[in-house]
Amino acid sequence: MSNSGQRIYPRKVKTEAGEVEFRHMTAADEAAVLAFAKKLPVHDLLFIPRDISEPRVLSAWIKEIERGGMTSLLAVKGGAVVGCGTIVRDELSWSRHVGEIRMVVSTDVRGTGVGRALSQEIFALALEAGVEKIVAQMTVDQRGAIALFESLGFKAEALLREQVRDKAGKAYDIVVLGHNVAQVRAQLEAYGVPAAVS
Repeated sequence: MSNSGQRIYPRKVKTEAGEVEFRHMTAADEAAVLAFAKKLPVHDLLFIPRDISEPRVLSAWIKEIERGGMTSLLAVKGGAVVGCGTIVRDELSWSRHVGEIRMVVSTDVRGTGVGRALSQEIFALALEAGVEKIVAQMTVDQRGAIALFESLGFKAEALLREQVRDKAGKAYDIVVLGHNVAQVRAQLEAYGVPAAVS
């Protein structure tokens, strides 16, 4: 893809919570992201494959960003991290055309458009990277997150029963949502509006 269409960060976005800055996550953000993660309800962490409130998990995440296996954006308001979104791809797998969106937003800014804006930024980065299909997963009771992704064109593809357990040992079902970007892109190009997905 040409550089002319690439998104530039940091980028400021107006939301109902006020102005939020989106920027790429780096090793310098480790302490701020850890503080953010530790404030999240444990249930919100269940749809992320690893517990990001654990320092060793966060260190591994930073290493994966530096290696190029993940792209992570932070939503920052008033100097504090209020959200993070990641697009994960495995270039060595049979599914290298698929990207997974992982996203979580602070409880104090939910319902203010921060999550929607962050998900749109991550979605756009996935498109720039040439991802053909995007998936997201969450526990079935996270209705707000499901509605947000469905509004972006995601559809339920799978239900994984008792897929995750919280720290108390309670099991939860996970729903997997998917978005076939390549198919949507082809349809838009057929209608003469390819720029809508760039």
